[in-house]
Amino acid sequence: MPQSENESRGRLASLKNILPVLRMVWDSGPGTVLANLVLRTAAALVPVAVLVVARWIIDGVMGGAGQGMSRHLWGLVGLEFALATVGAILARAILYLNVVLAEKYTRHVSLMLIDHASRLDLATYEDPSFHDRLERARVQATDRIVMVEAIARFLQQLITVASLCVGILVFSPWILLGIISCLVPAALVEGRFGAEFYAMSFRHTPKRRELDYLRQLGASRESAKELKIFGLSPFLKSRYEKLSGEILEDVVAHFGRAFRGLSLLSVLGSLGYYGAYAFAVYKTARGELSVGELTFLAGAIAAANRNIQDMFSTAVGVADQALYINDMLAFFAVKPAIRSGPKALKVPRPIRQGFEFRDVTFSYPGRTRPVLEGASFRLAPGERIALIGENGQGKTTIVKLLMRLYDPTSGQILLDGVDLREYDIDDLWHEVGVIFQDFARYEMTAADNIAVGRIERHGERALIEEAADKSLANMVVERLPRGYEQMLGRRFDGGVDLSGGEWQKIALARAYMRDAQLLVLDEPTAALDARAELDVFHRFGELTAGKMALLISHRFSTVRMADRILVLSQGKIVEEGHHDQLLASGGGYATMYELQASRYR
Repeated sequence: MPQSENESRGRLASLKNILPVLRMVWDSGPGTVLANLVLRTAAALVPVAVLVVARWIIDGVMGGAGQGMSRHLWGLVGLEFALATVGAILARAILYLNVVLAEKYTRHVSLMLIDHASRLDLATYEDPSFHDRLERARVQATDRIVMVEAIARFLQQLITVASLCVGILVFSPWILLGIISCLVPAALVEGRFGAEFYAMSFRHTPKRRELDYLRQLGASRESAKELKIFGLSPFLKSRYEKLSGEILEDVVAHFGRAFRGLSLLSVLGSLGYYGAYAFAVYKTARGELSVGELTFLAGAIAAANRNIQDMFSTAVGVADQALYINDMLAFFAVKPAIRSGPKALKVPRPIRQGFEFRDVTFSYPGRTRPVLEGASFRLAPGERIALIGENGQGKTTIVKLLMRLYDPTSGQILLDGVDLREYDIDDLWHEVGVIFQDFARYEMTAADNIAVGRIERHGERALIEEAADKSLANMVVERLPRGYEQMLGRRFDGGVDLSGGEWQKIALARAYMRDAQLLVLDEPTAALDARAELDVFHRFGELTAGKMALLISHRFSTVRMADRILVLSQGKIVEEGHHDQLLASGGGYATMYELQASRYR
């Protein structure tokens, strides 16, 4: 019993979730929602109108029994036929609007999900429980249209019951035969439209898979950093809008044709039914049938009973569906902690003093031990700094703090003497070019993979090719069957996967494409062979010329090109200086260098 009570309370409590979802539905297509409500209201009132007309017919027949068919009676029969025809067309129109609304709602909520996910803190993506919620939110974002349709159906049933709207009594097997004979053509045509819809859905499969990929790409831990720094969310949203718009247009066109064709056949069905009905009225007027055969009372009672049962069943279904909305609404309720203030400053152009870490300490959420402790250093304009140390010593954390993907637990990070938190975060990211060690491999064309470095210029092919030439990615692209238009990865038909080194050259091209004031390279040559690494080094000076550069690498051949090297151990900066200085000091750097150099002797 307590469990039953808890379930009931949970179902009742979940009803508060309905209003936010209805708001999303309204926002997805106000005109479609309003039209759906108007048509459902009209459809709910049609049966009561038919019942009223039928009563008038019965009264007319009773009053003029034996006198034949009057013009008044023929008029009433025609009016009832018109009402039933309108009802059949309204049913088709509601089905059509349901399909359109489902597509619009799914599209709208998916775009909301991509947009909201792009604004969340990086720390959010590193919380395992968040990913479970995110996955459920993804599913719920597209599945809850069933609940919305049930709510609309419930309202229609409620109006029907309230107005005693009932179906029409079938008089005899002959009338049933007439209805069936007229409905067969409609059923055949509807089957044809169903086959066409299946074929259309089959054609849409590649696009829907790409939409699913874009949804994942726009809200995943793997791509979160680059989406933020490169400002890719608008680009992904635009691509999603385009593909989903094409599907929406195709679906609307298909169901528009189905609506028109099946509406005409609905008229045929009504004509066959009312031909038989008119015949029954004619026979009754001649006294050959009893008035009881014309009365709709029994049918009205049965229909009302059925509608009431359906209404309660629908209400229970709506409440059950509402239970599954919690995670979607909880996802949209998550707000970023790292965001720009109302009076945020623009990043200086050019940056004059550079960045400064002042006694910065940082601990990841849920951890007590700091990953970075008391770090202090400067990065001046035009200076190249390398960070080295064993894994887990805080190198990548410094990069994340520098780009304000996180805020320090204590201490300050300054840009031109001003706390980094005072600047507009989007403007800061606009001035940062970064290639992470775990860079994203976008399953898009080669051109788009490079263009993400400066996505607002993705249509400038000359700029893309120039960046590819500088990073040596042009040699990769030249070997692709379709060149820059080649789809990369194996997710989609015709896609070509690349080796780790080839992907890294594509990622390096993004850095050239970015042309930002601060360049961050996290293991930029890790996947390259020795010859390719040497070629990249020859161009490294060009890439970093006049820029601030922060380089993370385990290869000392790369590190020694930096103006200054910071050695991290246990989250602290334990050594600092130029390559030759650090070798001469005989500390940890010199030891690591000798260990690596010994491999090549």
